[in-house]
Amino acid sequence: MQNNEQSGADGPSLEGHNVLVTGANGGLGEQFVRQALERGAAKVYATARTPRDWSDARIHPLKLDITDPESVSQTAAVASDVTILINNAGIAPAADSLFGSEDEARLIIETNYFGPLRVAKAFTPVLAANGNATILNIVSLAAWLPLPTVYAASKAALGSATNGLRMKLEGQGIKVISLYVGVVDTPMTVQYDIPKASPASIVAQAYDGIEAGVFEVIADDLTRQVKSGLGTAAEKFLPPLHEMFRPLFS
Repeated sequence: MQNNEQSGADGPSLEGHNVLVTGANGGLGEQFVRQALERGAAKVYATARTPRDWSDARIHPLKLDITDPESVSQTAAVASDVTILINNAGIAPAADSLFGSEDEARLIIETNYFGPLRVAKAFTPVLAANGNATILNIVSLAAWLPLPTVYAASKAALGSATNGLRMKLEGQGIKVISLYVGVVDTPMTVQYDIPKASPASIVAQAYDGIEAGVFEVIADDLTRQVKSGLGTAAEKFLPPLHEMFRPLFS
C-alpha cells in the first residue's frame, strides 16, 4: 500500500467480492460503493436509513439504521453473501461538546461506537461462512487529538474496539482493518475551514489496504504526522495540537 494520497492499485483488486457499505449515500460512502465496482466487486449493498436510487444493477440499495438492532439483523439476513463489510456510517453534529446534551452524547456514541460494533457482530457469521472476508472500520484522527467533543471520544472507543475485534475474529478467518483519516471534504465537515483530504483518495487507500491485508490504513499527511508523535511525552505532544485545533472550538 502506498503511503500517500494516491491509489496504489492497478486494475481490479476486489474481483468476485460482495461488499456492504453503511452510510452509502454520499461522501466517503458513495466513493466506497463506486470504487468497489471499479475494482471488480460483483455486487455492492449500498445501505442507508433512506436508500437512494443508484441506477446500476450491481448496486443493491438497502434500508439500514445501525442504531436499530432489528434493522441490523434484517440486513444481515438479506445480505447473506457479503465478504467485505465497510463500517462507514457515523455522525458528527456541528454543536457537539463534552459539556453538551447527554441525549446528544448518547446518540453520537450509539451511532459511532455501538452501531459499527452491532453491525460487525451481526455479520460475523455471514463473513465467516463466506470466507476470505474483511471488516473495515472508519475510525478518525480525532481519536488521537485533544478535542472537547463526544465525537472524538466515540472514535477513540471505536479504534480500541476495532483492535479487539481483530483479535477476536482472526480465528474465524476475518480480517479487521482500521481506517484512520483526518478531515475529509464531505458535507459532514463543511463547517471546518481547514485543509481537507479528498474522499476519492481516502477510499482508494482503504481498498489498497484491504487488498494488502494490513491492520490499519493511515490515509493522509496530518494523520501520519500525528501518529508519528504518539510516543512523545504528552507535555510536548499535546500543546501544539491544542493550538492547531483551538480556533475550531473557541
